Amino acid sequence: MYIRSVMAHILIVDDELDVREILKYNLSKEGYSVDEAQDGEEALAKMAQVKPDLVLLDVMMPKLDGIQTCEAIKENPTYSDVLICFLTARAEDYSQIAGLEAGGDDYLTKPIKPKILVTRIHALLRRKNRQTSEIEIPAMTGLVIDKDRHLVHLEGKEIQLPRKEFELLYYLSTKPNIVIKRDTILNKVWGTDVIVGDRTIDVHVRKLREKIGDSYISTVKGVGYKFNRK
Repeated sequence: MYIRSVMAHILIVDDELDVREILKYNLSKEGYSVDEAQDGEEALAKMAQVKPDLVLLDVMMPKLDGIQTCEAIKENPTYSDVLICFLTARAEDYSQIAGLEAGGDDYLTKPIKPKILVTRIHALLRRKNRQTSEIEIPAMTGLVIDKDRHLVHLEGKEIQLPRKEFELLYYLSTKPNIVIKRDTILNKVWGTDVIVGDRTIDVHVRKLREKIGDSYISTVKGVGYKFNRK
């Protein structure tokens, strides 16, 4: 039996009407509240109205493609907790990497069986609502991580991080100066319910380094990553 979020709201964004109808039927049958948008521009306009918990987002669309739409959503702090799941016919590695870099939480390829889709949606929403038991970390020189308010400050300046980047940084920072294996990071941050690509951690670490600098997270080749407590 699956544990689903109460009244979780999903926004389906796809330029193909038949795809939207199939997705809406299967998700509504599971008890989710579902809205639709036919392109990125309409999706952004609807975000404030429907306030979804999760956006199921096609990549190839007119006006604004899925990557651009995802970036626009993630740039707005109001939507920092919104999950983004790409659903696309494009299965190339570079396309998946682009989706992760834009802030996506999962990447599914068409065609996908309704049961598998629903299972992945359940898993994403379950992780979103799971309460973590990690201890709070003390402030570090130059870097302050506020878990409760989902904020990061570097040298007094606020740094905006997408949800997965924040969770990755927070988890690494709770294990200072300890090398953490890649599989452990994937299980703790992404969970065991969702299958993600081998490059997932690399992409998110690179994005973190672009924002907080290279000195906080070290790569231990062939093993994993280490957070450097200063």
